[in-house]
Amino acid sequence: MNEVLNPFAEQTTRTQVAEGSGSRAQQSRENAEVLAMAAMAKRFPRDQIAACDRIRNAFTRITLAEKAQYQFSRGGSDIIGPSIHSAQAMAQQWGNLSNGWREVSRTTGPDGVGVSEVEAFCVDYETTNRESITFYVRHWRDTKKGGYALKDERDIYELCANQAQRRKRACILAMIPSDVTEMAMEQASVTLKTSADTSSEAMQKMVHAFAEFGVTRELIEKRIQRRLDAIQPAQVVALKRVYVSLRDEMSAPEDWFDIPPPAPAVSGLDAVKAAAKPTPDAATQTRARAPRKASTDEGAAATRTYAEYADSITKATDAETAGLVLDEARGSTLDPEQLADLAGVYQRKWSTEA
Repeated sequence: MNEVLNPFAEQTTRTQVAEGSGSRAQQSRENAEVLAMAAMAKRFPRDQIAACDRIRNAFTRITLAEKAQYQFSRGGSDIIGPSIHSAQAMAQQWGNLSNGWREVSRTTGPDGVGVSEVEAFCVDYETTNRESITFYVRHWRDTKKGGYALKDERDIYELCANQAQRRKRACILAMIPSDVTEMAMEQASVTLKTSADTSSEAMQKMVHAFAEFGVTRELIEKRIQRRLDAIQPAQVVALKRVYVSLRDEMSAPEDWFDIPPPAPAVSGLDAVKAAAKPTPDAATQTRARAPRKASTDEGAAATRTYAEYADSITKATDAETAGLVLDEARGSTLDPEQLADLAGVYQRKWSTEA
């Protein structure tokens, strides 16, 4: 009896064994790395006083202080908090912390758009505390002309990284004592106030930076209630916080500036009707001011006179507009002879057959 062999069985077994061995080896390396970092943290614990001094010194740098705080409006009051740049700077100086984010899994939603499960985390190896936030990122980008699904891996990575920044900041701030964070923010405010640049060159840079969010110089001056030439250092600090909030997508320009709403779109028919409306001359204005006689038929709609229709056809901007006026006259209470005369006016003026 001949035995039927599966030619792929040996290859499949080898592949499964290799994948299982690779995953176990990677897990062993990660476990060993975590144990080594925990052992080093226990052997060399942080000096909290020295760490606080390092954090304070870090926020004396103007380049970090400018990015240190965001600001947004909620419930009629301004809320100020540390940005992701501040959280990362404090984590570096606090020591024995590990933070980041990773993509846990990837699936496809019911609508065919991919969804990534992402985890942001922060681990304190000295106290063995761990803070993590798991959330989902839909591979979709919204635009003013409608959204579209993301296919490129780079776009997906950038979208996940952008969404993970705020969660990672929350995890880091949960590991650092709140009084240390407050001390760092106070130092950042002092640094900005003592080194706020109110020169014309600095204001031009600020206007250029806000321009990418649709905020003009006039809107900025309206918010600070003065010209940029007379701006105060405290107002420069406040505007920089607003800019950080806009850049980090913590708020929208409408939350801070009186941006006028966009004008409603005018349809093509409305534009034609507006163009067809004649400009009243002196005689027409006189007739308009004169009291009109009440119609004998209360159900009849008020229409223009023969002279008004003829004037509108003659002064129309194009044949199409004049044709609309003629169609309106045909639906009015004018007698057939007057309609025939209007058709003749249209034909003589625009050389087309009514």
